[in-house]
Amino acid sequence: MDQYEGIDEVVHEPSAAFAESTNVAAFMREYGIDDYEALIERTTSAVAGEPESGVDWFWDEIVDYLDIDFYTDYDAVRDDADGPQFSDWYPGGEINVAHNVVDRHGAVDSPNRNRVALIWEGEPGDVREITFHELRRQSNRVANYLTEAGIETGDTVGLYMPMVPEVVSILYGCLKVGAIAVPIFSGFGREATATRIDDAEPAVLFTGDGFYRRGSEVRLKATADDAIADAGNVEEVVVYDRLGATPAADADADTDAEPVPWHADRDRTWDEAVGSQPSTYETKRLPSDQESMLLYSSGTTGTPKGIVHTHAGVLTQCAKEIHFGFDQKPADRFFWVSDIGWMMGPWTLIGNHAFGGTVVMYEGAPDHPEPDRFWEMIDRHGITQFGISPTAIRALRKHGSRQTASDEPSDSDGVGDDEWVEGHDLSSLRVLGSTGEPWDPESWRWFYDAVGGGECPIINISGGTEICGCFLMPMPNQPLKPCTLGGPGLGMDIDIVDETGESVRESGERGYLVARDSCPSMTKSLWSGDERYLEEYWSTWPDLWDHGDFAQKDADGFWFLHGRADDALNVAGRKVGPAEIEGVLIDHDAVNQAAAVGVPDDTTGTAVVAYVVLEPGVEPSDDLREELRALVGDEHGKPFRPRELLFVDAFPKTQSGKIIRRAIESVYVGEDPGDLSSMENPEALESLRDPV
Repeated sequence: MDQYEGIDEVVHEPSAAFAESTNVAAFMREYGIDDYEALIERTTSAVAGEPESGVDWFWDEIVDYLDIDFYTDYDAVRDDADGPQFSDWYPGGEINVAHNVVDRHGAVDSPNRNRVALIWEGEPGDVREITFHELRRQSNRVANYLTEAGIETGDTVGLYMPMVPEVVSILYGCLKVGAIAVPIFSGFGREATATRIDDAEPAVLFTGDGFYRRGSEVRLKATADDAIADAGNVEEVVVYDRLGATPAADADADTDAEPVPWHADRDRTWDEAVGSQPSTYETKRLPSDQESMLLYSSGTTGTPKGIVHTHAGVLTQCAKEIHFGFDQKPADRFFWVSDIGWMMGPWTLIGNHAFGGTVVMYEGAPDHPEPDRFWEMIDRHGITQFGISPTAIRALRKHGSRQTASDEPSDSDGVGDDEWVEGHDLSSLRVLGSTGEPWDPESWRWFYDAVGGGECPIINISGGTEICGCFLMPMPNQPLKPCTLGGPGLGMDIDIVDETGESVRESGERGYLVARDSCPSMTKSLWSGDERYLEEYWSTWPDLWDHGDFAQKDADGFWFLHGRADDALNVAGRKVGPAEIEGVLIDHDAVNQAAAVGVPDDTTGTAVVAYVVLEPGVEPSDDLREELRALVGDEHGKPFRPRELLFVDAFPKTQSGKIIRRAIESVYVGEDPGDLSSMENPEALESLRDPV
């Protein structure tokens, strides 16, 4: 089998004019760096004749280059006396994220004062625009409320909020006072929310009465109350009114409206707690390594990990990636499909607002009221950067896919036109983005051609909550093959190693993605302590961060991922990632989505079971089932041919678009799948229990 089949052709070649106009090209000109390979070497490794490593040089140089404002200069770029596991970045410096992302842009004398910081669209169609001046005043009110509530530097504050503009001012208000913001995904149920409240122990929790999803009201406050009852800790709850629901204590007994459950001794309305506060506040000057956010992993593969980020680390990483990887310009409008409870939410806000950029935020479902909601938003708001998960694109691609009028195959390798995209002007787009999981070539091509018009680079990134950023990230001035992640991000010393920890990057072998050095945004530890932190990330090989992904670099220098190593299917002593099985299935014209799991087998130890969602109009059949099973056997070898292949309507997924394989496997073997409160579509479990 050709391991690069379907992805071994350079599809995207940026024009000379576009490549030269990019921010990364300007950086290369500034420092006399000739090409991409030299750029990566200069920023990620030791360079002959240079007194310091490329990593140290880059992260020191980038502070002034990106105009990141420290109140007090740092003494050294880092102190790594305790090894890469506990590098202390920018010691001696004083900084605050909120000063950089909102205060200086919203100041009276700032040219960005009246620039739009946020364009928000609710699912029903309501739109609000918030300027930096307004955002600064509202963030100050939040900061004053938190001070009044007794919140001090280092205290945690929970954000179990709907995606409304106020969530941005809550995040920045927390950062202003030195509190540690704890975003919690608004789609979590009681158990998942309680787990995070119990671990983080916030005294204050911000929440809302609810939000809109697929045309219906989703109530949030009762779930927050139940989680607090289970976890304790919370002394005061601030409730934002999104739905117009009335607190139960004030409800008219004759009304049919469902009131919001209310605890008069604990709960306060947003207007009462925040709206009445002064709009001025002196943002705290904090040490570089002061904790800024506590972000939790999604919990799809085990107990959620509380990941600790700092002010200097998260600011420099997010700003660097938005500026270089996504080529942020002053007039841009940046939209990444995410909730504030996932890493990409704070990443988008901090990275763009560091430069006074405009962020677009959306409340609801991607296919409501019709599957063209995103394309409509791109057209209406003039969005320039659009980021989304591969799973979401696969789901959107299946809506309305059709052949050309002559019923002849199109010129794009079998990908037909899409009636939901047609009719919308997407010409404002300059850069596309994706993250969360490996692509399949067909969906990547559809995204590139149908959405990006065959001109926008797809900046396919991979890193994670642990670094609030990316280990791998293409640059927009690079050529691209389908599904590639380009190469290491700037300032990121990344490698691919075998099971002994030896590098196999240049040999083209598949191996494990690792970091050989720290970066400023790498979690300083886990909230639960150093022991789990070291065990999770640094215990596989000495002084190597084990990220848990299978990776490979091809002969032309393009990097690819093959899924999670901890999801690897070990069949008769041979390992393959689920994404590799799934990629073969998705490549078939009849298949829209696929999921492969490993189940116990008496002969081989583990056997592959595959689930498939078919394209619209394709009917399940035994012939198709056997054809797909045989296809996997032909590509990967007979041991990996699925023992069973089952047709279903949908897969269980998180809000961020990740397939919850743990749930699929548990349903198949008849075990309790555990906490599934992060699931976006619990009805998908019924499809799994009754496959064809």
